[in-house]
Parts: sequence; structure tokens; C-alpha cells
Amino acid sequence: MPADVFFMDLTATSRENLPGKLGRLLKKAGIKNILGKNDHTAVKLHFGEQGNTAYIRPVFIRKIIETIRTTGAQPFLTDANTLYVGTRSNAVSHIKTAIENGFSYSSMDNAPIIIADGLLGKSETPVPVKLKNCEQVYIGSEIMQAGALISVAHFKGHELSGFGGTIKNIGMGSASRRGKLDQHSNVSPKIKRKTCIGCGECAAHCPGEAIFLEDKKAYITKEKCIGCAECIVRCPTGSININWNQTIPVFMEKMVEYTYGIVKNKPGKCLFINFITDIAPKCDCLSYTESPIVNNIGVVASLDPVAIDQASVDLVNQQPGLPHTELKTCLAPGEDKFRGLYPDVDWSHQLAYAEKIGLGTRDYKLVKLKTLAYKKS
Repeated sequence: MPADVFFMDLTATSRENLPGKLGRLLKKAGIKNILGKNDHTAVKLHFGEQGNTAYIRPVFIRKIIETIRTTGAQPFLTDANTLYVGTRSNAVSHIKTAIENGFSYSSMDNAPIIIADGLLGKSETPVPVKLKNCEQVYIGSEIMQAGALISVAHFKGHELSGFGGTIKNIGMGSASRRGKLDQHSNVSPKIKRKTCIGCGECAAHCPGEAIFLEDKKAYITKEKCIGCAECIVRCPTGSININWNQTIPVFMEKMVEYTYGIVKNKPGKCLFINFITDIAPKCDCLSYTESPIVNNIGVVASLDPVAIDQASVDLVNQQPGLPHTELKTCLAPGEDKFRGLYPDVDWSHQLAYAEKIGLGTRDYKLVKLKTLAYKKS
């Protein structure tokens, strides 16, 4: 049976603005069926790195919080600390960054921010999964202890997984520091010194202090490398690479297995939302935002984490690519935008594997929400 994926475009009228339309979308998707009175509900989102502007606008998150409150549930905003060196690598600077980006206690309808894996990323819960790559996964404890989960993901491109949506938001985003290391453990980068310009960006953001500069070129100390792949994301010249065909499929599978560990422990208590807006070519973990590769599309919501990501990919690929962006090929409607960005990354592997282990289905039915017409005078 295909899973329902509910879709709203970004048209609004005097009768209903976009936050109001979002509230209607969540009700249509069944939010009242999964939440009960006093359910501690984790709203898992990405607060945006300092300097990044592509994260979901706080006004929409506030509407999600307000809609959750109508069920009698008790929502809190959450994310886990990052592995890389940045403004969200510990709970103090993480919360400070969230507030600076607009997610304050007062602006979020008094919903608190609770960092899922504690002050330094060590507050974790081991969850048995007994799957192909992981016997158990390590999840931020506050997310595991919550009675329900609402995943709110910004859909965009990603250097290692092709795209980042619901599965990445939950699987990677909810993992503790040890869990993130576990998922990246097979990623071993190499530096192409012919094109390295010695800018130092990789060394500055290496959490393992494994990279150093010598004679205006970067070098990696393999014994110190923790496999987080942050240097790949940061390199402005694309001089840092890995063996994509061998390592990326395993990375994707681990990310899916982490998502499985969370979702399967909250049966009937999860809702997934993707904002297909400001579709940047790279992750929101960067301290800047590149031009979007296609126009804004809308928002989707579903009870199925696999179907929602498949639908989001399809909606992006149906669009014409925008000129003068990082997307140089596959610009025509129907062409694969994410393979255009990352030709060595088969993004479909994560969805095929997720379907294989029973996380969800790639078969979906897109249910479009009608825009309410203007009121007649």
C-alpha cells in the first residue's frame, strides 16, 4: 500500500496565510492521532549554524508548536550537538546560536530548547537494532525518553548522502557524539595536493586536530582522523576526497539504521515534515548559504519517513534548475538534480536500504492541500 504524503504549496490568500495553511497540513497528516495529553514531544530540527540562513523560519516552527499544544501534548525543541568544530558543538553555544537565529523561549510559544545529548554530547542511550552494520545505535537520551517525535527537516543537497531530509535529520541529527563518529567511521579522506591552496579551512574545522599545514599545503595525520568528513564539506576547491563507491553506501546504511532505532521505539508516535524551500546544494551546517538550485516548492508531511523523502526528491527533480548555482548539469525538469550536484553519490541507496529493513515504503500517494479561496465581499 502506498503511504500518504500530504503536500502544501506556498500560495496564500487573505483567507489563509502560510502558517495557517501549515497548521491545516499537520492536522490533515494526522498529528492529532499520534499525540496524546501530556506526551513529551521532541520537535527535532536544525537550528542553523551561525551565519547560515537556509534553516526553517522560526514563524513556521512556532506554528508547529501551537498545533502540537492543541492536542494537549508538551513540546520541546531539540537537536544533538555537532561532531565538527562550530557554534553548535556543545549545549551552551548550541542554545545561544538557536536563540540568535530566532528560536527563543518567548518566540516559540514557551517551548524550551533541550539539547538531546547533553552539555558535551555524551548523554546517550544505546538502542539495540541488530542490523547489517550496527548491533546497537547511540541516540541522544532526551530524544529517546520523549513520548513522541515530530521531525522537522529542511530538505537540501548533501555532500555525503546526496540529499538531506527526514532520514538524515533523525538518523544523523539525533545521534550522540559517539553515534555520529560511528556513522562516519568508514569515511577516510585524502587530500589532492595539486589543487590544495593551503587556505586552512579544513584544519580550522577538524575536531580531531588531525590536519596541519606545511609549505602551504594540507596534510592529514591518519592516526588522529576520526572520519567525520567535515574537511570534505569545508574545502573550497574540492581537494579532499574519499572512495565514494566503497564508503558512502555504508555511511548511508548506518544513517538509516540510526533512524530505525529511533522510529521503531516510538510506534505510532512519529510525524515527519520536510520543508522543500531554500534548497541549497549543501548542508545547513555550513556558516554560509549558497544559492538555491531550484525555486521554492512547498512543505510535505507524512507518517512514513521513507515515503516523505522519496516524494521530496521527486518534487525537486520535477523542477527546472536555476542558473548560476552550484548545479551545472541536470537542469531540465525531470532530470536528477542531486546526481547533478554529486555524480559519485547514489542518493537512492539510503531509500532502498530503508525500505529493505522495514523503515517505510518508497511507494507513495501525494495528497495536495487545496488553497482556500479568497473571501467574496
